[in-house]
Amino acid sequence: MSDPIPAATLVILRDRPGGPEVLMVERGATLAFAGGALVFPGGRIDAGDHAIARAIGGDPEDTAARIAAIRETIEEVGLAIGIDSSLAKHREALLAGEPAETLLPTDAFDLDTLVYFARWLPLGLPHRIFDTRFYLARGDGEPEADGEENARAFWTRPADVLAGDGRIIFPTRRNLERLATFESVEVALADACARPVQTVTPWVEDRGGVPHLCIPGDLGYPVTAEPMASAERA
Repeated sequence: MSDPIPAATLVILRDRPGGPEVLMVERGATLAFAGGALVFPGGRIDAGDHAIARAIGGDPEDTAARIAAIRETIEEVGLAIGIDSSLAKHREALLAGEPAETLLPTDAFDLDTLVYFARWLPLGLPHRIFDTRFYLARGDGEPEADGEENARAFWTRPADVLAGDGRIIFPTRRNLERLATFESVEVALADACARPVQTVTPWVEDRGGVPHLCIPGDLGYPVTAEPMASAERA
């Protein structure tokens, strides 16, 4: 088993009649990890993110994660959240591999736009493991999938994603269920600000002879267990 890979995800919400919508992307079907799954924009935290974080200061891991979430969102859907919107023009250069620290000036970031929402660290899995920080942010705009990592990007209500037939991996499903409880973006952000983040590491537990994948019951998630059979299918 390899060491966990630090990663960051940006959960972008916008208010609409009937409840908030969230920005989702569908990962390319041929990708080794979560191919074809519906997820939030995000990815690995790389050296360029850490270089910008050192220049900005503050908690180095949290700052690098926020920068990675912002950068990955520009790359994957072309939206600039938590940074000067004009910097979305650097998307093609970022996709081509040009270092983030040469394209994204430190004074353009507004990292407080992102609110720390969750941290997931699955362990004991046969595939690569990501140590992922999730951040909430208010946003809008027309997303454009990069066509490489992601086949499409779209706005939808969390409950609609859950009711559909798309592939949703365990952490994404649990976070969508939590998002579906919020009546507005303001309520979601306030809940995230008021609730200290604890790292979620799921475990397997026998319940009535059926193995379930479980998470703690005091972290704000309305569903805290799922039969292993359905979790593995996802």
